[in-house]
Amino acid sequence: MATATSPAEPTLDLDPTGAADPAPLRAVHTSNFPSLLRQLGASLLVTTYQAGKLVLVRDEGDHLNTHFRGFQAPMGMALAGDRLAVGTKIQVWEFVDVPAVTARLAPPGRHDACFLPRSSHVTGNIQIHEMAWGTGNELWVVNTRFSCLCTLDGSASFAPRWRPPFVTALEPTDRCHLNGLGMVDGRPRYVTALGETDEPAGWRANKAGGGIVMDVDSGRVIARGLSMPHSPRWYGGRLWVCESGAGTFGYIDPDARKYVPVAEVPGFTRGVDFAGNLAFVGLSQVRESAVFSGIPITERLAAEERACGVCAIDLRNGRVVGLLRFETAVQEVFAVTVLPGRRFPELINDDETLLENSFVVPDAALADVSPALRAPAVNGHAQTSSHS
Repeated sequence: MATATSPAEPTLDLDPTGAADPAPLRAVHTSNFPSLLRQLGASLLVTTYQAGKLVLVRDEGDHLNTHFRGFQAPMGMALAGDRLAVGTKIQVWEFVDVPAVTARLAPPGRHDACFLPRSSHVTGNIQIHEMAWGTGNELWVVNTRFSCLCTLDGSASFAPRWRPPFVTALEPTDRCHLNGLGMVDGRPRYVTALGETDEPAGWRANKAGGGIVMDVDSGRVIARGLSMPHSPRWYGGRLWVCESGAGTFGYIDPDARKYVPVAEVPGFTRGVDFAGNLAFVGLSQVRESAVFSGIPITERLAAEERACGVCAIDLRNGRVVGLLRFETAVQEVFAVTVLPGRRFPELINDDETLLENSFVVPDAALADVSPALRAPAVNGHAQTSSHS
């Protein structure tokens, strides 16, 4: 193990958990990254559609524990309290944290959260990008293929709710590559798109500099000329955004109506979440393909210089103060979500035995549950956990 160094000159430590995973997945990280999560009392979730994985990033003392769960092309995530939604190729999965189940996980006493699947809504391949929970427990989804924002409807694939004024029809042709979603007070307020276009895949012609940030309420473009922008987020009184194609992270100056970069990093920036004074930003190496050709970061950095992982950026000065880098198998990160108050969570999506014998019932039913099976009520629901 490398000795700890100052955040300005991070040293990379090998993550033995990642290296020992049966899949060829390896990760390294700066020696201070575990302590950053420890101080926040948090962990991270990271999706990579290219590798078909959701990664739980957890503090394990002197190293990070990177734990992988398989999904079909996972992209957007949305967290609200104990509820987690994960968007995949053709469906949205909803999970709920059932802490009572942690007593049945190995090693004993390690886990402090366990997300179990509750429902799945099949959308079809709408190219789900970012998602967020809104008021009334509505899940808002960026429907990139149909160039709109939508919510889920139990009787339909999706319910279109908003699309840019310049998009004249609802059809699955990805006219502007709508991708990022920023919420304010429980409502969609900001979106990003790769082009202000109304032709099928029209954004591709000027992807290197045609990106925009829009205000949803007014339908106005509030910043133009960006290279593949993504992940608009309102935090601390500012609208933060990634200029992904340039490999930077910054904010929108509302008076000048332009993007102000605060950090330049060694990767295609996409996926952002915040905790305290830190922004956790996803990094992708980006493939050598037509989609990613001719953008600033591929001209600034050679393929071997570009990193895939998550960096921690100090919002006060733009310094990168921590880095997690995937060494093998993973080349692209889509979403990054901070799990506050959960230092060592688990997510179960393939353990049928555990799922068969784990139950959550309404409080009204708790009086009828055998005392031997009762667990403390959490977030308004009684929990039971049987043993086989």
